[in-house]
Amino acid sequence: MRSKAIRSLACAALLAALGAWVGAPAAPAVQTATLVVTGAGDGHGVGMSQDGAYGFARHSFGYQAILAHYYSGTSLGQAPSGAVVRVLVGSKVQNVPLEKYVRGVISAEVPAEWPLAALEAQAVASRTYALTAHAGGQRFDVYSDTRSQVYRGVAAETSRTNAAVAATAGQIVTYRGKPAITYFFASSGGMTESVQNGFPGSEPEPWLHGVADPYEARGQSSWRVSLGFAAASVSLQGLVKGRFRGIEVLKRGYSPRIVTAAVLGSAGRTVIGGPELAAALGLQDTWAYFGVRSGSGPVKPEPDRSGWRAAASPPAAAAPPVSASVQGGASAPGATRPGPAGGTLAG
Repeated sequence: MRSKAIRSLACAALLAALGAWVGAPAAPAVQTATLVVTGAGDGHGVGMSQDGAYGFARHSFGYQAILAHYYSGTSLGQAPSGAVVRVLVGSKVQNVPLEKYVRGVISAEVPAEWPLAALEAQAVASRTYALTAHAGGQRFDVYSDTRSQVYRGVAAETSRTNAAVAATAGQIVTYRGKPAITYFFASSGGMTESVQNGFPGSEPEPWLHGVADPYEARGQSSWRVSLGFAAASVSLQGLVKGRFRGIEVLKRGYSPRIVTAAVLGSAGRTVIGGPELAAALGLQDTWAYFGVRSGSGPVKPEPDRSGWRAAASPPAAAAPPVSASVQGGASAPGATRPGPAGGTLAG
């Protein structure tokens, strides 16, 4: 028995050698495929970019101009006297006077060392968000964490952020005389997004239209993620039909952020919303482009059917002249951190 096995192995080796000699194809080497994602921004992209507001403030824009840029066509109004915010802290609801609440938010959302105009813009946005959010329905208004906006109470108060709250006391963002919900987020990558694209299923709102973000350099918030196909398959569990093959972008929004995409599998495709896809893959933003690398080879771009180009801009009257400098306290020309990354659902 042993001699037969040896002869069989010898014959097999001889046949393999003859096959190589006559140029027979070798079995393909197993290569590891990697999904490579490049993108920009940090957060949902809707409303005020906190990093962009910092850039505006560094270019001498006042908080009124900053707010008017990110919340198109809005004005500043006054909060109701004696307003109280119901904050869910742990398992208990705390009733916090509005101005005290805002003092406990600002340094939890942005660095207290930022220019005063950026802190003032954050104060007004946070104050307005607290009055317009209804996270807990009849029970409470806002969470104290990133599901709404971060609230740390007295521990968050600093002299600079308290000064920003005092300088804007009671001021809120309004649209046609009514409080306008003021979403914000960490970093735009150079463009913000319209609300119906950033939060699929939302109705379009004229003050939450995507705008250019000229003072935030895209390179500051660019990022890159690499995932093996096996890891991507686990992250996209329930969405992959058969074996994972890649991602195909179907539609982008006002900015290059993904509205819809398809998860490609050997047995079919599954259409998915951009925010859901970004959450599943752990991406910072839906501003993303996909490629595939086989082994150590070059990255080959995945299909992109979006034909992206920025949608129509808001009316020109709503956009500030970004080449002009507006000192702190000046009127708005022409008249920021799902829950998303960067700090809050508001931001």
